[in-house]
Amino acid sequence: MSQTSIKLEARSLSRIIDGHRIVDSVSFRVFECDVLAILGPSGAGKSTLLRLLNRLDEPSEGTVLLDGEDYRELPPRELRHRVGYIPQDPALRDGTVFDNVTIGPRLREEPVSEERVEELLAQMDLAGYGSREVTDLSGGEAQRVAIARTLITEPEILLLDEPTSSLDATSESGVETLLTKSIHDSGLTAILVTHDMAQARRLADRVAKLEEGRLTSIGSVSEVIS
Repeated sequence: MSQTSIKLEARSLSRIIDGHRIVDSVSFRVFECDVLAILGPSGAGKSTLLRLLNRLDEPSEGTVLLDGEDYRELPPRELRHRVGYIPQDPALRDGTVFDNVTIGPRLREEPVSEERVEELLAQMDLAGYGSREVTDLSGGEAQRVAIARTLITEPEILLLDEPTSSLDATSESGVETLLTKSIHDSGLTAILVTHDMAQARRLADRVAKLEEGRLTSIGSVSEVIS
């Protein structure tokens, strides 16, 4: 973990719906190349907090700084290009693996490098899968396609919402290994929502605990998980 610079900083982030503070004045910093796990029980506001970090949900209060710049000053498309989001459900569209991996660049009318797609698929242990229909994929394969779909945009930060929660143990282990390699090889900063303390120990440099929308602790894995 490098603490040479702050990559992302949440400042008093809140999300209020019908008077209920789903996320309540949460502040923290994530350093460049840091992997932060956000732990907490169901209903603690973990997924909502994650979605606030690239404005998939809009904060009711507070803001986020990306490389020191208020993210409200950035066009949403640029923000989501720089801060990639991998949901719990891969939510793949009908079509081929290639179609799904390249959907972002194609929507932005950017050129798509078939060589880059093949390289990404190989990194995800999906070499030769480009022409396969997504309906023929296993759960683990679909999640790896979702990861490749995000990585092709070359984000600076990865937001991961319970990325292995629906997978069996073998698929979970494979996805974790590939994620760790991709994060380290690309020098990415990552924020991972999980309910699994063991997964946080395996993947994270630091851990934050969220309870009833509030940040109750943040620190090294050994400090927070005892």
